[in-house]
Formats: sequence, structure tokens, C-alpha cells
Amino acid sequence: MPFILHPRLAAGGFDFGVHRGCRVLLKNNAIFPWFILVPEVGEEIEDLHQLDAATYQNVTRAIRDVSCFVSAHFRPGKLNVAAIGNQVRQLHIHIVGRSPGDPAWPGVVWAFEGKQPYDSASVEEVRAAFEEWIRSGHP
Repeated sequence: MPFILHPRLAAGGFDFGVHRGCRVLLKNNAIFPWFILVPEVGEEIEDLHQLDAATYQNVTRAIRDVSCFVSAHFRPGKLNVAAIGNQVRQLHIHIVGRSPGDPAWPGVVWAFEGKQPYDSASVEEVRAAFEEWIRSGHP
């Protein structure tokens, strides 16, 4: 079955393209440096353990790559990485930079009601930095 990005994931962020077989989305909430990786697999795959070994390896490498970017670019105090999927069943992985000063600290970002949309210049700055990070081979 062909890959179709869940509408809720598509509506919640900015598409930065595909990296290692995963759609890379910047969540539209500038309060937190928050990326979502969506492996481009069939809808029957909902959890990481269901991936075949080669795809699992690519996905975990993508998680590491994006985690390294978030750590280097945003300099958070902590990274939260999770594949929850209770509301949107399509397999997706959250990579969120957290810091003791952020408004949801130490709670989880999913329960935090606050939101601050990105302006277009900020999105393009993050996109350019991410593309340069990947192109330069930092991961």
C-alpha cells in the first residue's frame, strides 16, 4: 500500500522532505524545537517493532540524525524521543528539545496547552539549517 501522510500530522507542521525513508516534519509550535519523523511505510505498521530490520535501522539512524541536529542547533537541556501513537495510529516519532526554563517543564509537551506558531522566516531558517546539517554529513 502506498504511503499517505496522516492528515493530522500533515496539518500540524512543516514538511522538510524525506530523510532515510522518513518524512521529516517541524511541528508548528515555536515554544519547543519539535520534529516528527514519519517512516514512509504502510498503514498496517503502527509500532517500531513491526518494521523489518533494514527499515528499522534506517529509522533509528534518522532519529539519531534529527536528534543530533536539534541538540546542536537549538541546544536544549534534554531531548525527549517517543513513538506514542495513541491518537494518530500512523507510526511517527517525536523528537522534542526540552529545557528547564520551558513552560511545560518538567511535564510532557503533549499535555501542555500553549502554542506559538512559527513565522515563515523562522521556518525557513530552521529548514536551511537542517538541510545544511544533513548535506554537510554531521550526523
